[in-house]
Amino acid sequence: MADTHSLEDFKRHIKVYIAVFVALLVGTIITVAAWKWGNFPALWLTIAVALFIATIKAFLVAGYFMHLMSERKTIYAILAATAFFFVGLMYLVVWARDQMPHGTAYWGNPVKPGEPAAKTGH
Repeated sequence: MADTHSLEDFKRHIKVYIAVFVALLVGTIITVAAWKWGNFPALWLTIAVALFIATIKAFLVAGYFMHLMSERKTIYAILAATAFFFVGLMYLVVWARDQMPHGTAYWGNPVKPGEPAAKTGH
């Protein structure tokens, strides 16, 4: 049995897609404006604003264009996996900070005259 939709359903979906498209367009304009003309006191704040807007845009694309609004279990599973790997990678970054060589000219600490240079393993 074929699944039939009324013309009103079709028009409603088209309106939603157009609204999402306009929201994505506005989000892109805001991101570019924040980068180009935003006088934020720090670079990290500019990056945070851009990432916030990009997160909203990604939600709109995934939720409406990829039809994931009704896939709650899948979304939560992907979100949990993403959070798990993000925390794991951040742990590795923090852990690796103590494993890096220090005291070399490369790291901004020039070797004092008369001291041997630190070996880098090359």
